[in-house]
Amino acid sequence: MANIWSIYGLCVAFSVLLKPIHGYFVTVDAHSEECFFDKVEMGTKMGLMFEISEGGFLDIDVRITGPDGNIIYQGERESSGKYTFSAHMSGVYTYCFSNQMSTMTPKVVMFNMEVLSTQPSEDDKGEKGDHPNLQDMIRQLGESLTSVKHEQEYMSVRDRIHRSINESTNSRVVWWSFFEAVVLVTMTIGQIYYLKRFFEVRRVV
Repeated sequence: MANIWSIYGLCVAFSVLLKPIHGYFVTVDAHSEECFFDKVEMGTKMGLMFEISEGGFLDIDVRITGPDGNIIYQGERESSGKYTFSAHMSGVYTYCFSNQMSTMTPKVVMFNMEVLSTQPSEDDKGEKGDHPNLQDMIRQLGESLTSVKHEQEYMSVRDRIHRSINESTNSRVVWWSFFEAVVLVTMTIGQIYYLKRFFEVRRVV
């Protein structure tokens, strides 16, 4: 009996770990908006994680809308974020990234739309029997592993962004130092030439 429950637990674990998790990179052009949709049942726990990896000041407007048209979450000029909520009704939920404020720069957004958990059905409750916490523990473990995986992905994106900023800053510092050196050499040569001409003129006089 214990072996049966162990096999059942492993099957549930794999079903949780292999549930569809949508990860995307999307380019949002200037003066445009990109929207995505997720259809779920009432009571479903949902999550949105996003990070701006390229473009302008690395900011974008975010909006989550419910099936009834009401705005669940709205943020302006955000560089990254993580928002979790429970579906208040069954239907299609809309996630939109807006780059309307940008005049010419497109933005590259990395984001995940995920269904974290759902309310257990009556059949699931009946199947649990004397082990009511087994599926919950496995589900929580799967969600924790998924969260860690996403955090690693976002840390990788942030590392790439910061490395790009550092390289750009270092490049600007090098070019500015080179420019200062050229100006200094030019001024030195100019002063030497001026003094030389000054003494030559006085000698002639």
